[in-house]
Amino acid sequence: MTENGSTYDLVIVGAGPAGLCAALYAGRGMLKAITIERGPPGGELLNTDLIEDYIGFESIKGWELARQFAEHAKKFGADIVTDTVERIRKAPDGLFDVVTARERVFRAPAVILTAGGTPVKLGVPGEKEYAGKGVSYCAVCDGAFFKGEVLAVVGGGDAAVEEADYLTRYASKVYIVHRRDQLRASKILQERAFANPKIEMVWNKRVLEIVGDSRTVKHLALEETTTGARSQLAVGGVFVFIGFKPNTGIVEGHVKHDAGGYFITDERMMTSIPGLFAAGDVRSQLTRQITTAVGDATTAAIAVEKYLAALRQDD
Repeated sequence: MTENGSTYDLVIVGAGPAGLCAALYAGRGMLKAITIERGPPGGELLNTDLIEDYIGFESIKGWELARQFAEHAKKFGADIVTDTVERIRKAPDGLFDVVTARERVFRAPAVILTAGGTPVKLGVPGEKEYAGKGVSYCAVCDGAFFKGEVLAVVGGGDAAVEEADYLTRYASKVYIVHRRDQLRASKILQERAFANPKIEMVWNKRVLEIVGDSRTVKHLALEETTTGARSQLAVGGVFVFIGFKPNTGIVEGHVKHDAGGYFITDERMMTSIPGLFAAGDVRSQLTRQITTAVGDATTAAIAVEKYLAALRQDD
């Protein structure tokens, strides 16, 4: 930030697993870094009930792992501020201006973007109208409000199946509505769902509309993907897990990306803009797990050290 004429070596955008890991390594590397997060540190960990695939922890609550990550990073001097980054631009002098909603400008020659993504919407009638009134994108956040209800989870990947399983602790029944005849989720998650007596699969169906009254959701209007036949599914709530859109739009200027908008990086996690690094869910890669996020961040933070050293040599 430009307070008192000072700049940072590094600005880290986001404080999920990738951002916190980058902050830890930046601290270890004695870099003058700042991490900006719009909410409490932890990112998607705070929206995940139980984590069972992070090495060293057979089972741990998402909020607890987030707390441990943040505390570990802070022990190495991580400076985490609460604000929302609205844009990142590279100025003519070679430094990045990271501009926030509070009209603060943080400047540094290097940025690690770990801003994650936002849920993909169905884009059907009723979705917007019933958001917060029966339509949700976070089972951990809202599941407890649906005790005894019949619910629908839309999607077929890991997130959809995990969240459906979580929702059975509150709901009387959970339908998983998927447009294909098989899930994309990992086998262990599929087996768990198929074995859960409260979960029922609704295959080859797409949601056409979310219908309700003045207060809440009442049913889904569905279409058979193979025949076009229409049907209704009575539910008291809908949880949508059909993917995430990476939060890469805050970067001004063209950055090489894939068809999904995820940034393409080299082996150092650097994007096509020199000095701009990406880690975690904003980066184009095969899987998006906690383990890959912290791996990306480790590489990015160490690469930043080398990048800054090279800049100093060139001066």
